[in-house]
Amino acid sequence: MAKTAYLCAALAAASLTGCAGLSADVHTSGSDHAAVALQGQQTYAIARTPPQQDSVDFTQAEKLLRDELAQHGFADAAGKPAHYLLSVAYSTRPASIGIGGSECAPADCARGSDGLGALLFGREYQHALTLRFFEYASGAERYKVSAVFVDRDADPVHALPLLVKTALAKLPFDEPADWRVKFSVDKSSGVPNVESMKPLQR
Repeated sequence: MAKTAYLCAALAAASLTGCAGLSADVHTSGSDHAAVALQGQQTYAIARTPPQQDSVDFTQAEKLLRDELAQHGFADAAGKPAHYLLSVAYSTRPASIGIGGSECAPADCARGSDGLGALLFGREYQHALTLRFFEYASGAERYKVSAVFVDRDADPVHALPLLVKTALAKLPFDEPADWRVKFSVDKSSGVPNVESMKPLQR
């Protein structure tokens, strides 16, 4: 029920800002060829920063990540040597105030869509998640993906399910670097399902 309420609120927020449906934007970077960015044994360990060590919110984020990574064939090394070290960062901040267009993307909405909407419905917030895959042996960064979603909820935790689903909708994303992921919502469970992934030309 809580998930359903959160997603319904997200849909309402998307509608109020003029964005079409429930969607989030992705930006990636890695090797010159995305297809080889994550070659090698698909095992990983999550690296926690000191603030993340005792964070209940981060524990929730880890659970979501492990479940979604498993769908792509990646396995938690569970204390054994891992091929990849995964760095996780997420944040929530107020979106800038301005007047947006009728077909704004979430990232574009974040740059300038509050305006009158902020007065009527409350401030917009930009939620962001960044995942970085480092090769454990060499320390080299092999792949980086960031997902951005905008709504009117200041709680940084509620957007995590959608951000994780967006960032890992494809692993790895092919070129170009920027994509838009659109979702539908399962009416019975409230879980977001990927409907389409469209490359964006910047």
